[in-house]
Amino acid sequence: MNLAILLPLVAVYIGVMTILAYYGYKKTVTAEDYLVGGRNTNSIIMALSYGATFISTSALVGFGGVAAVYGMGLLWLAFLNIVLGIFVAFAVFGKRIRQMSLKINASTFPTFLGKYYDSKFITIFAGSMIFIFMPAYTSIVLIGGGRFLQESLAMNFNAALLLLAVIVAVYVITGGIKAVMYTDAFGAVIMLLGMVLFLFVTYQAVGGLFDGHKALNTLGSMVPDNLAADGHNGWMSMPDLWSPMWWTLVSTMILGVGIGVLAQPQLVMRSMTVSSDRSLYRSVIVGGIFIFFMAGAAYMIGPLSNVYFMETSSQLAIQAAEGNTDLIIPRLINDIMPNWFVYLFTLTLLSATISTVSSLIHVQASSFGEDILHTLGVRRIFGGKISPNRFGVIVGMVLAVILAYLLPGGIIAQATAFWFGICAAGFLPALTGALFWKGATKQRAAASIIAGFLISVFGFLFLKSSQSAAFGLSQALFGRDFLLPYPWTHIDPLLYSLPISTIIFVSVSLLTREKQKEAWKKENVDAAQ
Repeated sequence: MNLAILLPLVAVYIGVMTILAYYGYKKTVTAEDYLVGGRNTNSIIMALSYGATFISTSALVGFGGVAAVYGMGLLWLAFLNIVLGIFVAFAVFGKRIRQMSLKINASTFPTFLGKYYDSKFITIFAGSMIFIFMPAYTSIVLIGGGRFLQESLAMNFNAALLLLAVIVAVYVITGGIKAVMYTDAFGAVIMLLGMVLFLFVTYQAVGGLFDGHKALNTLGSMVPDNLAADGHNGWMSMPDLWSPMWWTLVSTMILGVGIGVLAQPQLVMRSMTVSSDRSLYRSVIVGGIFIFFMAGAAYMIGPLSNVYFMETSSQLAIQAAEGNTDLIIPRLINDIMPNWFVYLFTLTLLSATISTVSSLIHVQASSFGEDILHTLGVRRIFGGKISPNRFGVIVGMVLAVILAYLLPGGIIAQATAFWFGICAAGFLPALTGALFWKGATKQRAAASIIAGFLISVFGFLFLKSSQSAAFGLSQALFGRDFLLPYPWTHIDPLLYSLPISTIIFVSVSLLTREKQKEAWKKENVDAAQ
């Protein structure tokens, strides 16, 4: 790269982001401004911010690389991203969340659940789960951005992580959600332009739409033996039903992320930032188009990279990337794109990283300051010199950077599915009950949330082999990397933790209602006597 061109371009980009962040800072006066943008955010700004937060480097770099291994079947995730992540999230869930959060004066996701169920325990527990587990997701978004800077700019990976972390921390500390959303929207426009061009040039590099897919289909005979043994049928087909690869693709990648999006705290909060239901309906169109070109493009480019690398180096994409799926997309960009595009995509990846990390850090900080400390009665720390929310930004950022150094390569997609899956199992039944079931009680919500998180974490630590072997706790306690045989080793914990937490939510509710009826009858009898 020509640094004489790149550095001024990045300087202009950072300058625009700084101006937007400063504008957000000037507009942030009250705590409600910091947390939910004063509830009057423009619908287009909200939709672009939502999309930019949703589609991070984990999608562009991580899932794009995974698609190079698993094939076009990952497009089912793009379908769920649009149907559940946009339409249902805005038009169905978002409408109720906006109305109810305004009514009960809730500015964060845990506070929304806690106030609805009249339970400080739910607020603190939900906030704690977010603050403890979200850094794992934040760190892999940082890794995605750092890997791209490493490949494209020959930049030291550690320096890239620190640079991204400092930029994000400054934006979030100063301007809150308004600064986050304004900079997100600007980044989203750059991301959309970059991905549309990337998709076009990729198809051009493999011979066009029809010839590219034909060549990819022909590569089905060259599937490596280890992948074929796991059920791989080529990059234009789904894996064998019930095979190890099918379980991973469907349960972890498609369902884990596709369903988990409905219970993402950083995305749920976006519905609290607009002033009307009409704004949410407008956001569906903008968000749907954005996700189609961002997620859909990444999941098509990944498989097609095999055609390009096979034609140019006689290697599949995963071989060209030396076994690290996180490096496939950065290396493809360096090979097929003109220099000017690499500059543009540098800004695209910077935007994707900064937008998502800033939103995640904002949620972690609000969980720490608002949901945990504020609920416990702590309003100021360090003698009132810094607010708990802003201190939470620093703590969350430090944790994310530490994990980014410690996590192994090729972890982006797996860590994303982990976070989305545990959120779905822990939060989705309680959230759905709060929105659509008037008989909701705090006993069932608390039991469901606790069970969802515990069962999910148990599954990742002791059953799902890819994670349990890496954590090593099962081996240390039981002398085995995992406790149950196949297919449990490849089934994502979401598939059993979400049904169990839902059953607990419903059964405890019915039991609680029966006890309430008996108590009411007894009170009436005593009153009559």
